[in-house]
Amino acid sequence: MSAYTYQNIRKFLQQCLFFAAFLLPVLTIAQDIPDKPNPPRLVNDYTNTLTPEEVNNLEFKLKTYADSTSTQIVIVLVDNLNGYEKADYAFKLGEKWGVGQKGSNNGIVVLVKPVGKQGERGAFIAPGYGLEPVITDALSKRIIENEMIPNFRENKFYAGLDQATTILMKLASGEFPAGYNKSDKSKRNNFAFLIPIIVIFIVLIFIKKGGNGTYTGGRGNSFWTTLFLLSAMNNSGSGSWGNFSGGGGSGGSGGFGGFGGGSFGGGGAGGSW
Repeated sequence: MSAYTYQNIRKFLQQCLFFAAFLLPVLTIAQDIPDKPNPPRLVNDYTNTLTPEEVNNLEFKLKTYADSTSTQIVIVLVDNLNGYEKADYAFKLGEKWGVGQKGSNNGIVVLVKPVGKQGERGAFIAPGYGLEPVITDALSKRIIENEMIPNFRENKFYAGLDQATTILMKLASGEFPAGYNKSDKSKRNNFAFLIPIIVIFIVLIFIKKGGNGTYTGGRGNSFWTTLFLLSAMNNSGSGSWGNFSGGGGSGGSGGFGGFGGGSFGGGGAGGSW
């Protein structure tokens, strides 16, 4: 074997080792996220923190909601984040499992790390892209701080998860429980009382004759015209949030049948205790 050939082989082996060293961490990271459960489940406790009865209760609750709305809320408890930040772990898990429906992206990952020293225990709520407008970062943070961590500090993990998922269900369905109102919705309501006044003012100007201060059509006509316009205005402006549905509703009664392929990345909030 010539020296030239030997050098080429040595160079080739060095390149192989270099690429192997580069790819190994990537392959290891991919294995750090648990595989999608089979059969599919919405409540996955890899830490044995919840009792079997608590797991079944939450599973039934989330399956019923997923069946009626198509919105999938997944609870995952792990004892190790394998070097990830809470947010990254939740996003990658949601993507790997395909939580939610493809196109609607109406999945939610509720990640909990219940073990570790103070500050190492944590939780994160990651909504899919389709739910970010209604489950905002601020609302996710409020759920973490109000419903989850106070219960988790007292080892009431079932209570914290039960309360948190109830709030998430209502938000995903367009409801706003007490303490979870969107600021823009509140601002619109603050000025709602002005609508009847403005309508009456416009009607009076419309039917008033110029100059002599009298009104056409008599008092009866003015009253019924005003009443009609008020009614039309009220009907046209109602129900903007009440008609919202988190995912459109799948119908049927088959329960949770598997993940659809939702997308994640960027939204949500977390906390530690």
